[in-house]
Amino acid sequence: MNWDDIRTFLAIARARSLSGAARELGLSQSTMSRRLVALEERSGARLLLKTPHGYELTPLGESVLANAQRMDEDAMALERVVQGRDVALSGLVRLTTVETLANRLIPIAAAKLREDYPGISIDLLSDTRSLSLIEREADIAIRMVRFEHNELISRRMGTMVCALYASPDYLAAHPEPLTDPGHRLITVMPDMAHQAEARWLLEKAPEAQVVYRSNSRDAQAGAVHEGLGIACLPQYLAETMPGVVRLKDAGLGPAREIWLGVHRDLRDMPRIRAVIDALDAAFKAERLRFLVA
Repeated sequence: MNWDDIRTFLAIARARSLSGAARELGLSQSTMSRRLVALEERSGARLLLKTPHGYELTPLGESVLANAQRMDEDAMALERVVQGRDVALSGLVRLTTVETLANRLIPIAAAKLREDYPGISIDLLSDTRSLSLIEREADIAIRMVRFEHNELISRRMGTMVCALYASPDYLAAHPEPLTDPGHRLITVMPDMAHQAEARWLLEKAPEAQVVYRSNSRDAQAGAVHEGLGIACLPQYLAETMPGVVRLKDAGLGPAREIWLGVHRDLRDMPRIRAVIDALDAAFKAERLRFLVA
C-alpha cells in the first residue's frame, strides 16, 4: 500500500461514504471510487465493506486502522516541522474564531497586516465547531476556552463580558421587572443551552417566554434591535449597536476568557508570528471594550 492508499482508507473509514471522503481529500467522488478499487487490488484484501448504512471496516480493516492513523499523525507532524522552518513573510494563514470576533476584531488585524506584509493572506473560518490545530484544520485559533493539548501554545488575550440588552421600544412596552412572566427572551439553540450566559439569562427572567433562538450572536442582536425581546449579548458586540440598550439593573453577566492557540511547531514561523502580532495590536486597539490580559 502506498501513501495515497493509506489516505484513501482513512478518509473513507472516517466519513463512511465516498462523497464525504472525496470532500475531505479535495477529490471527485469518481476519483475516490477508483482509488478504493486500486487500494483493494494492490493490497489483495478487503479493508472496507459497503453496507446500506455506509462503509464499515472489515475485521482486517479494524486491525490496520491504528497503524494507518499513526502514519497519518506522523505525516502531519512532519508537515508542521517543515512549515515551521518556512522563513517567508508571505503565504496563507488559516485562522478560526467565533463569529463576534470574526466580524469585528479580525478585520482590524487583517487591515494592519495588509499594510505591513502584503504577501500574507488570511483564510478566516468562523465556526461554532472547534477546528483542530493538531490536524491542521487551522493554523491559529481564538476561542472562548483555554487550550489543553500539550502540543499547543496558548495565552489569554482578554476577557469578554456579557450583559442583558433590549430595544428602547421593547422596554417602553414592558416596564415590569424581569421576574414578570410577560417578558420575551432571545437565546441560543438547545445544544448551547449549557453555556453560562444562557443559564444566567434564564435565572434573571425565569418566567419569561423564549420566542427566538439562534446560534449566531449577531442574529440575536438583530432580533433585539427589532424589539423581539431580551438577550444576553457580549458587551463588545452590543455596546456599539444603535437601538440597543443595556438593562443596567440586571448587572453584568458571566465573563469568558479569550484564548489564542497555535501549534508549537508553527509558533516561530514568520508569517504565523506576523499574524499573531497583528492580533495583539487589534486587541490593544479595542482594549476599552475588552478586559485585556
